[in-house]
Amino acid sequence: MFRRARRAHESGELAKAERLYNALLHYEPDNFDVLHGLGQLHYQRGRLHTALALIQSALRRDPGRADGFASLGLVFHSLRHCKEALASYNAGLRVEPDNIELLNRRGVTLLDLNRPCDALETFERVLACDPNHFNALGNYGNALIKLNRPAEALAAYDRALTAAPENAQLLTNRAVALRRLDRPREALMSASAALVARPDFAQARFVASLARLTLGDFGSGWRGYESRWEVGALASQRRSFTAPLWLGGEPLGGKTILLHAEQGFGDTLQFVRFAPLLRQLGAKEVVLEVQPELKRLVSRMSGITVIVAHGEPLPHFDVYCPLLSLPLAFAAELETIPAEIPYVSPDDKDIAAWRERLPRQRPLVGLAWSGERSHDNDLNRSIRLETLLPLLDLPDVIFLSLQHEVRDADAAILREHPNLFQATECFRDFADTAAAVAHTDLVISADTAVAHLAGAMGKPVFVLLPYAADFRWLRERQDSPWYPTAQLFRQPKFGDWDSVIDMLLPNLMRFGARHQGNRTAWPTGCKLSA
Repeated sequence: MFRRARRAHESGELAKAERLYNALLHYEPDNFDVLHGLGQLHYQRGRLHTALALIQSALRRDPGRADGFASLGLVFHSLRHCKEALASYNAGLRVEPDNIELLNRRGVTLLDLNRPCDALETFERVLACDPNHFNALGNYGNALIKLNRPAEALAAYDRALTAAPENAQLLTNRAVALRRLDRPREALMSASAALVARPDFAQARFVASLARLTLGDFGSGWRGYESRWEVGALASQRRSFTAPLWLGGEPLGGKTILLHAEQGFGDTLQFVRFAPLLRQLGAKEVVLEVQPELKRLVSRMSGITVIVAHGEPLPHFDVYCPLLSLPLAFAAELETIPAEIPYVSPDDKDIAAWRERLPRQRPLVGLAWSGERSHDNDLNRSIRLETLLPLLDLPDVIFLSLQHEVRDADAAILREHPNLFQATECFRDFADTAAAVAHTDLVISADTAVAHLAGAMGKPVFVLLPYAADFRWLRERQDSPWYPTAQLFRQPKFGDWDSVIDMLLPNLMRFGARHQGNRTAWPTGCKLSA
């Protein structure tokens, strides 16, 4: 009877297989193969907790079965219990150390646990056994992407595609690597090929949209960007309201519209510029929901009726729109980006309070070199403070750290450079940061929220960009249609921050020469360093 159950299972006759498995259990309740097979079947039918109990029961009967641990890890992984999945795969590998299936799944789980170095080593073990294992090659490329090694990742994807040339996931991952290498046209071709193979593949549509936006194709780019809600972390953050989504197609006359922040602080600061325009379209009220750290600052913007922080109760609204859908709703093109600045500004009282905390020497240059660690491109966009030492050695410039968070490796450098004033402990929110920025003559920032803040305030800002910059900075230009006061300094090749500093230095020296002032004592309102 077991063979009949297995044949039905393998041929997709799941209901028949389930009846046969259950009948067998009546006579052989301790049979590993029956318990395991029934657990696999329940997994296929989405009954994860039932599957988990059956497979665990099977392994209690026979803990020497690597295939059982492979199935157990798969169920744990589907339940997003990645640590338990890893433990299951490790247990299976103790039974069969060279089991390719277990090794490959172990590597995938390590990637989900953000352990790309360990994952890379695991995939190398798979490839040592089978150099042409295309799943392992693809996952090997994924680990290399996480380790900021896109050229090697591209080579891995290309090898995998020789075995599976129409695999939509591989083609999409290849497009990601090409984008990281600043090859957006080729990335678009690869993502488009993925969509030919699998027209409903949201991830490919999303990657294609990023390539189009990078190339300045806003019409197609913003339409495709709506697929972000079906991809990765944003899929779980999609808001569900009873009110309809507004993307510009229906009149707003007499209606209340909710705008809500959806990604990082910089995204909110960049796209909130569209909010005041909704009143011009006839909206009765514009409700804006933002991160708590931005509420006090953006509450001063004109055209916004009500502002709430994430987690606070929302008032009634008739329609809603995520902030990064506003360019689509307004059919924004490069030439029509609303770039009137400043569109955010600090309160006069905050400016006055910060006047007492900051040095009076000129020029005073605000500095931000790293963003959120959790950002998926943090290795590429953030800069180590050590890299900026040539700037800090300039004798006639005083720097103000605008970092909200200082990493351990940077703290010692801060203590060693008295011309880099630190006020981190005085920043309660972005209203305070804006008040500090108001006193600077210039801001120098990596691609962080501070760059967007300075640009939105109309401050001169030097933005330091990686070789393959985010789509919003476009390509091969030193200015930004989003921020008229921004000057962009781009890596000439992947990972080359030293050349960026070499380009920046003469510009900073010229700026400093124009803003010379008298040297004065440090204020006492904040400590120099943490």
